[in-house]
Amino acid sequence: MKRKINLNKEAKDLITSEIKRYFSKEREEDIGDLAATILLDFLCENIGPIFYNQGIKDSIIYINDKLDDLYNLEI
Repeated sequence: MKRKINLNKEAKDLITSEIKRYFSKEREEDIGDLAATILLDFLCENIGPIFYNQGIKDSIIYINDKLDDLYNLEI
């Protein structure tokens, strides 16, 4: 099952603003809210899950390391 990444309005507004700023500064292009939102939706659907899954994998490694530390405390 593929989960959808949902962002609250504040996060969407912030990221949309950052996308617009990036295009303006780095590419010297002005894009509107609609174009920035469409790009954000694309990133959330296609790229976001990759970062999310990596975060899960990193968390599992971290927790396993901490469990190993606990097992090493046994007498």
